[in-house]
Formats: sequence, C-alpha cells, structure tokens
Amino acid sequence: MEFFKTLLIVLQVISALAVILLVLLQQGKGADMGAAFGSGSSGSLFGASGSANFLSHATAIFAAVFFICTLGITWIGNKKEVSPGVLSGTVAPAATSAAPVAPAQDPSKPAVPK
Repeated sequence: MEFFKTLLIVLQVISALAVILLVLLQQGKGADMGAAFGSGSSGSLFGASGSANFLSHATAIFAAVFFICTLGITWIGNKKEVSPGVLSGTVAPAATSAAPVAPAQDPSKPAVPK
C-alpha cells in the first residue's frame, strides 16, 4: 500500500507542475508567455486556434489527474488498520450473584451513629 501511496504522490506533483506550466503557456487577454512559444501564429504546430484548444484540453486532463490523485491519497490516508488492543484476548470475570458484603468494622473504634 505504501508503494501505491508513493506513486499517487509522485503523479500528483507531476500533474500540479504540468497544470502550472500549461496555464502559464495559455494566451490570456494580452500577449502573455504563450505568445513567446508561437500560440498566436497560424503557422504553428497546432494551427491558428489549435494550440489554445490543445492547451486547454491538456490542462483539463492534468487537473483531473491531480484531483483523482488527491482523492486517492485521502482515501488511503483515512484507511486505518485495526490494531489489537492491550486487552485483546482477555476474558472479563463473571459476575457473582452473591449480595454485596458490607465492609468489616474495626472493633477498636466505636460505631459512629448516623
């Protein structure tokens, strides 16, 4: 189970970094960092509007991977193994049916009236 938890953490970090990078690459209202990589030109690898479409889809996919990894880590973290207690395997003493016994009085002390 530790291997699976480690794998989920690694995937979560990679997907978080990918989401950060992809959001920075996308072209906003102004010519942001995405314009430096040719997202505004029609001669780019993805076409005139293809890079924006590709970047938004890739961002959505990595965000989904991030949330799935987060849910998986939470689920694994909440599964607690039930460990046996200190008194496991012991048997409680049986209750006796005898009437309760009053404590014995010390004969050297006089009885105190109520």
